[in-house]
Amino acid sequence: MSSATSTASLPSGLSVLTTFPDVLFIPEITFGGLVWILVASSKVLSPILQGWVMFVSVFCFVMSITLLCLYVCGAHGGSSSWVTLDVVCQETAALFYLSAAVLEAYFTYVVRELTSPLIMTIYQENIAAVVFAFLATLMYVIHKVYSLLRWKSS
Repeated sequence: MSSATSTASLPSGLSVLTTFPDVLFIPEITFGGLVWILVASSKVLSPILQGWVMFVSVFCFVMSITLLCLYVCGAHGGSSSWVTLDVVCQETAALFYLSAAVLEAYFTYVVRELTSPLIMTIYQENIAAVVFAFLATLMYVIHKVYSLLRWKSS
């Protein structure tokens, strides 16, 4: 895989899937989709809190898929403004996912205090959602750091 600091422009075509940090789109989409599925399948005990987690997971999932498709199609055309857009999107996603992961962890901690069988199922689903939310956060933070390096060198 080539380094993000060796080229100042975004790759296009299928080279997006072989260039670091752009290859991180795949785990970002995977972990984000898993958060989306797990939160959507659990019973909503705190609508405002879980609503934010759902918004973040759906928003970042759609944003990542859209950016990946645009990069693969070569819609950026080598413009440096797309490098800036990439940085802004990754920073926003990292911040949003960090807040969602912390809120989901807090919600899971609170639900742990309830001890009915139905609540245990919700608790287990939310533990998985917390793990995947923090993994998605990590992927977005790594992608953000390398996107910033690419932006600085452009």
